Amino acid sequence: SGQMSLEAQYLANKLAKGFIRTRHIESNSRLCMASASSGYKLSLGADGPPGSYQDFEHADVFLVIGANMADCHPILFLRLLDRIKAGAKLIVVDPRRSATADKADLFLQVRPGSDMALLNGLLHLLHRNGRTHPDFIARHTEGWDELPAFLDDYPPERVAAITGLAEADIIKAAEWIGSANNWMSCWTMGLNQSIHGTWHSNAICNLHLATGAICRPGSGPFSLTGQPNAM
Repeated sequence: SGQMSLEAQYLANKLAKGFIRTRHIESNSRLCMASASSGYKLSLGADGPPGSYQDFEHADVFLVIGANMADCHPILFLRLLDRIKAGAKLIVVDPRRSATADKADLFLQVRPGSDMALLNGLLHLLHRNGRTHPDFIARHTEGWDELPAFLDDYPPERVAAITGLAEADIIKAAEWIGSANNWMSCWTMGLNQSIHGTWHSNAICNLHLATGAICRPGSGPFSLTGQPNAM
């Protein structure tokens, strides 16, 4: 279990690998982050989050999706709320109205399983409204030329029909993200534990790469662990 201390996990691995001499030991400490890590690797070439906890003090917009931070990451959520009090905006995407959603400036209560359509729809709007970062895209990404045709399938009216959201709310979320100097995305098991888990992470990374909001203070895709030692 990821609830074990780091020291206990170390000893469990030594017992299995060193004494019993088997490599067949596994726990959710690795498995629960497999989708996020695979998405990072697919998008960025490395499996570690390209940001830090200090980014929370510098973000202007937070996109929290598939995570109930208020209950599951309370200390980190308090840091996020401090930034909200300083004027940052909070967008929460969740099928359930959670304690995190109650603090949102914009709550997007999507239908279960429609996260991918929403993420692609946001990128469609960012591209359509000129909110992408062409210089960053040209210098640091590959394959952008193929993406607009793919995004044509995700206009706001279709995304609204798939997700059950108001079209105006989808447009507002894209506008907040597109106009932010720095923005962060936070997600966990709600996206990771899905047959499309890796694609979810990939889609989030696409949003950051398209806007150039990555690898600078206050910006980046920041996957949250499901349990304390899951990283």
